[in-house]
Order: sequence, then C-alpha cells, then structure tokens
Amino acid sequence: MATLAESPEPKSGASRAGVLGEEAGYHKGLKPRQLQMIGIGGAIGTGLFLGAGGRLAKAGPGLFLVYAVCGVFVFLILRALGELVLHRPSSGSFVSYAREFFGEKAAYVVGWLYFLDWAMTAIVDTTAIATYLHRWTIFTALPQWTLALLALAVVLVMNLISVEWFGELEFWAALIKVCALMAFLVVGTIFLGGRYPVDGHNTGLSLWTSHGGLFPTGVAPANSCQLRSDVRLRCRRTGRHRSR
Repeated sequence: MATLAESPEPKSGASRAGVLGEEAGYHKGLKPRQLQMIGIGGAIGTGLFLGAGGRLAKAGPGLFLVYAVCGVFVFLILRALGELVLHRPSSGSFVSYAREFFGEKAAYVVGWLYFLDWAMTAIVDTTAIATYLHRWTIFTALPQWTLALLALAVVLVMNLISVEWFGELEFWAALIKVCALMAFLVVGTIFLGGRYPVDGHNTGLSLWTSHGGLFPTGVAPANSCQLRSDVRLRCRRTGRHRSR
C-alpha cells in the first residue's frame, strides 16, 4: 500500500528552530467534547446575533445565499488545512505551515496579522456585550465602556485560569450559543410558515418576493457582506486548529 512521502525538513536555521519549538509538545488538558464545542461555537459570533439584522436590511432575503456560498468556500479551505494537519501535525497550525513552505518572514507576517485580527475581535465582541447589556434596565445607568471593560476582564480571567476550567467554561458558553441559534431557527421557521403578524406586518414566504425580491438593493451590498463574513469565519475556524 502506498504511503505518503515525508515532507522535506526546513533548511534554514531559523525555520528549523521554529519547527522544533512547535513540535516540543504541550499538555493536552482539553477534552474532545470541549474541543468540538469550541470549534462549533467559534463560528457563531456576535456578527450573527447582532450584525445579521443590519446585513439583512442592507442585502435583503438573499443573504442566506451569501452565507451558503461562504460556507462552501470555508469548507474547502478547512478540508485543505485538515489534509496538512494529517500529513504533518503541528501545534503551530497555519503559522507553522507558512514557516515551512514560505519561510520565516511569511510566518512572522501571518502570525502578527492573526494576533491583530483577534485583538480587534476582542474589542468588537466586548463592545457587542456592552450593547446587549444596555438593553437591560439595570445596566442602563452604567457607561458602555465600563460594561465593555468588565466583559474584557471576565475574558482575561477565563484565559488565566487552568486549562480544565477554561475548556469547561468555553464548552458551556458555546453550548448556549448553539442552543440560542437553534431556538432562533425554530422560532423564525414558525413565524415564516405560520404567517403570524409582527408589529402589524404580515410574515410568510411573500417577504422573499415582495419589497424588491431577494436582492432589493442589488448584488453589491450582498457581496460586501459576503467578504466580511467570509474573512471572519475563516479566521475563527482556522484559529481553532491551534487547540488541536
């Protein structure tokens, strides 16, 4: 039976040192169920719960086609990354592959861009949490930046505690997001099929054809939403391979 040929070892000293550091190994404190839920929950962000309304108003009902196209491309990218992981397992994920195939400079750029991406994501997510909390009367008196700072402190504490506690907290947080998404899908399907009026407006499948059809404002706004959603989903999903 044919076997896969071994990949060539990195030639440069810097690349070799980086690979040795990544292959040193870590204590595997996360359980399979935690890894699975972290991977699933990582794809469900504030953009879906908070930003989907604005995107739907801008792009129209055809937004579901946009998400479907993004899902196909992300699936292909993750399949390719999975082949690399099986061929040469590495704790450094796509950064180590950039170092191996393109050199140390490419790995440096990819690693820092990935860090900056998640740094901005932390700001956006904590701001979204503050926006959610401001809808509750008890938090209305507090400034939004205070709520965002408290949310950031909670995230920091979760990352500083032991791996076992971090994995358990992430598991339940991801499970809440998955259950919320399923509940939204069920409720949305009931309102869409049952034609229950909302704020005096009728619902149903006629919403897909009335008011301009699937793309009432054209295809360009939908493509803009696709670009932002595609980039964000790729970064979230590829980042989860670092834990595996």
